[in-house]
Amino acid sequence: MSARWARPLLLIALVAGLLAAVAAQLATGSAVSATSTWSAVFGEADPLTTQIVHDLRMPRVLVGAGAGACLGIAGIALQVVLRNPLASPDVTGVGSGAVLGAVVTTSVGGDFASPTAMVLVAIVGGTLGGGALWLVSLRAGSDPVRLAVIGVVLSAALGGVTLVLLTARPQLTGSMTRWLIGSLNGRTWSHWSALWPWLVVAAVSGLLVSAVLQVLAIDDDHGRGIGLAVAPWRSAVLLVAVLATAVAIASVGAMAFVGLLAPHAARAMFGADHRFALPASALLGAATVCGADSVAQEITARVPGTALAGMPTGAVTALIGAAVLVRVARRTTVIGGR
Repeated sequence: MSARWARPLLLIALVAGLLAAVAAQLATGSAVSATSTWSAVFGEADPLTTQIVHDLRMPRVLVGAGAGACLGIAGIALQVVLRNPLASPDVTGVGSGAVLGAVVTTSVGGDFASPTAMVLVAIVGGTLGGGALWLVSLRAGSDPVRLAVIGVVLSAALGGVTLVLLTARPQLTGSMTRWLIGSLNGRTWSHWSALWPWLVVAAVSGLLVSAVLQVLAIDDDHGRGIGLAVAPWRSAVLLVAVLATAVAIASVGAMAFVGLLAPHAARAMFGADHRFALPASALLGAATVCGADSVAQEITARVPGTALAGMPTGAVTALIGAAVLVRVARRTTVIGGR
């Protein structure tokens, strides 16, 4: 096969994989069997089954895939800007800021807790979390390690504020926990309506900066040597990451490690060519969330004691991501020690 067609065909294979994950997620659940699900999709099921599939499962699948794609975009953008393979929305302050915004919105309640308002407030929170990173990135020759450390400190500080709010409003702990762990339970068409316009903006913005990511991943001097305005472009990439992270968290909460898993898998397939790695990361992020939710629903159906609240999808991504994080950290240590 010609190398010219290898990468586009691999992207097509990833699209097929995502469709398979979506199909599996749509068909998973205790209330309606897989056969009945597909009958409902094609309009051949009874009204109750059709309503369950159309009003509950379909928006759940779409929101999960959209949020996963956003986290994939955010993860690869942050890893490039920070030049740190362990960077992700979870440990850069961006995710914690967006979670804080979502928790504040939930605690206020009323119209402020609508899906659209949730997205807007999460964007504000994510912007606050990423603000320090953005300001530091404006300085010529900013140290990527310093940016990463600032992100970890911000994550801890914003996480502390979130816990204070949980302590102050214990009656809302159940609903607020969704934002801390990440869950697709209760997602409706209104959540999808609030998500998809921002998903389009994040995806288009990510594709526009994808060619620049290859230069930013090397070093600042190289970028300046070829005439690239490094500071403005780094700022633009950070803003894309903030937007994508906030949109995902406002929709499903903090899905741990998705923003770490997807970029590493994408680079394993496409290397440093971010024109392909970025869309691949988005596809892999979407597939990861869909697959994890299928596992979570199976656990909910089979394990006693989980049916009432439902196994959070974020718990599954956390278990998978923790193992991958250890492997990536060990590999990074070995390479760095040579």
